[in-house]
Amino acid sequence: MGDYTLRCVAGGEILPEHYTLSCNKHVGLIRTEYAARQLIVRPELPGIFRYIDWLPVHGTLSTRARPITFHSQTLCREIGLPNLWVTFTGYYPERKCFVTTGSFKELEALPTIVRFAENGGGTMVIASAGNTGRAFAQMAAEFGTSVVIVVPESSTKNLWTVTEPKQPNMIKLITVHGDYTDAITVANRITEHQGYVPEGGAKNVARRDGMGTVLLDAAITIRRMPDHYFQAVGSGTGGIATWEAAMRLVADGRFGQNVPQLHLAQNLPFIPMVNAWKERRILLLERDMPDAEEAIAQVSAPVLTNRSPPYSIPGGVFEAMTYCGNDMYAIDNAKAADAGRLFSDAENGVDLDPAAAVATAALISAVNNGTVDPRDTILLNITGGGYVRVREDFDIFPIPIAETVNVDEMPEI
Repeated sequence: MGDYTLRCVAGGEILPEHYTLSCNKHVGLIRTEYAARQLIVRPELPGIFRYIDWLPVHGTLSTRARPITFHSQTLCREIGLPNLWVTFTGYYPERKCFVTTGSFKELEALPTIVRFAENGGGTMVIASAGNTGRAFAQMAAEFGTSVVIVVPESSTKNLWTVTEPKQPNMIKLITVHGDYTDAITVANRITEHQGYVPEGGAKNVARRDGMGTVLLDAAITIRRMPDHYFQAVGSGTGGIATWEAAMRLVADGRFGQNVPQLHLAQNLPFIPMVNAWKERRILLLERDMPDAEEAIAQVSAPVLTNRSPPYSIPGGVFEAMTYCGNDMYAIDNAKAADAGRLFSDAENGVDLDPAAAVATAALISAVNNGTVDPRDTILLNITGGGYVRVREDFDIFPIPIAETVNVDEMPEI
């Protein structure tokens, strides 16, 4: 279970595994190649680890967190898509969804901390706009991994766990005067010190393959790959993960020979990848992110505001979009809010993460524009939701701030 090798996308080299995040010779992503050519679902294993054959780990953790795919008849009727499927990763007990942080970032955090422990461990450093930090904080509280989490000051309210940490001082929260990109800068500075290891972001195969279980769960449930895949993106890593999972499913041979077309959405007015995709492979700061700080301040989904996405690099978002085809969407706050209410009304009042509302709005836009054939099989990735219910069913433990710094400062570690 979980036997794999790592390959450089740009140069093709096989790389040694020691929590490897990149190739020394080439710029670009590395990718996992699994010994198991066909996916075997292992329901006896906990949560996401039922897909361990296509996760870069050997062990598991005790968890109920995994993506759940279902056919929402009410939503299908409201949007006019009889073959619409939803994969939900959040807290929605009526649909057997038990991700208590409310975000699909748990799908990334779980295999990452296992891979981290299996390859030396240390103190993991995570930069986040909120959801990723909360997911890794929950893992630290449950399983005792030592983490430093760096977030923008505005994201502090999103940092909590539903488990009181088993050990004191396992979670150190640093807040930064600035945005998500500033948090990344501070986190990178921390990892220059011995014993502090970068979590890795898009470079981490465990994160990408964890996200890829969304498509695995959908393919297993639908018994084929969807024709179209919708998701809201900040870094675009979810799109890359879907492309990689789709190529593995094509090689499996049982789920169809066509990868899903990617429909990726960003939140107006901060839409750098939407702007670039219309014209070129390279992101240009002045053209694609004008007045970035002002634009970021206006979005309803701050988790979608990465100023340094892995767009242009080998194996990145541009190549995923080029391989899979279709489009990127610019969604304003009002349309996202309307879409969130539509989903909530259709699904027992469950609240959506703002990013998931953006994805739902993109789907509605594609239908209205005739971009998708209503007869096609469509997958909507709901990347988070159920926060209201979490607070009803669990005690919430806010994470105290250890220190607040400017972007050019080094925290005390």
